[in-house]
Amino acid sequence: MFNKDLSDILQLEQWKMSFNDAKPFRFLIIDDFFETSFAQKLANSFPSLEEMNVNYKGINERKSEHSDFNKLPLIFSELKQVISSTELTCAIETITQIQNLELINDRYGYGLHQGGKNSFLDIHVDYNLHPIERKQRRLNLILFLNPEWRQDWGGSLELWNKNVSVCEQSILPIFNRCVLFECNEYSFHGYSQIDCPPHITRKSFYQYYFTKPGDKIVYHDTIFKNKPQEPINKKIVVPIKEGLKNNAKRFFYYLGLKRFLK
Repeated sequence: MFNKDLSDILQLEQWKMSFNDAKPFRFLIIDDFFETSFAQKLANSFPSLEEMNVNYKGINERKSEHSDFNKLPLIFSELKQVISSTELTCAIETITQIQNLELINDRYGYGLHQGGKNSFLDIHVDYNLHPIERKQRRLNLILFLNPEWRQDWGGSLELWNKNVSVCEQSILPIFNRCVLFECNEYSFHGYSQIDCPPHITRKSFYQYYFTKPGDKIVYHDTIFKNKPQEPINKKIVVPIKEGLKNNAKRFFYYLGLKRFLK
């Protein structure tokens, strides 16, 4: 179902070079990721916003999530099987030079994201250790499934520099575009508020890749950061909120209180 030949050594070498040369952190864009007919079926079968089973409405994010593929059309289970294939995982290991990648089949490991008009996701770095399995999160794979998307609607995937002062990359979430990027302590990313027609939503599939954790890694949850242009009240509230949240979750994590982290 892949539109690219993942066994093509020259192609993999080109992708590896692009991934390693990318700024502000390592990432790769692969357009026309799946055969068009398969990607179109995914887009056509995507659940409505009302059907999404997790909704975030906070100061730093407004989006919806769904990861129970048993309750979705069969094609999403097919997607999960294909995207979890040994062929793709080996190709990603070749591109990124990160070996022994693992997948975790829960909402912290894969699923669907969706946002309509006024949806946003503030700039952040992701959690670094899976809160239940305690594996280190190394890579994000995002597949966009938006048959119609205009640049003036916003919603581009933004990649920011280490001190969140400059957006260095803005990636339009166009149909059948895959973005693979490394998760680390400065892989700041997000998307600004969407201004699209009422019948349009920003749709994507996500899958994360994990390895055994390093010896000195200390758990943290998602850490949101303010953009330079944020209002003063948000610049005050967000660091306090993030500090309290992460201290509490770190306490639960090291005490093994998994039920507070699910």
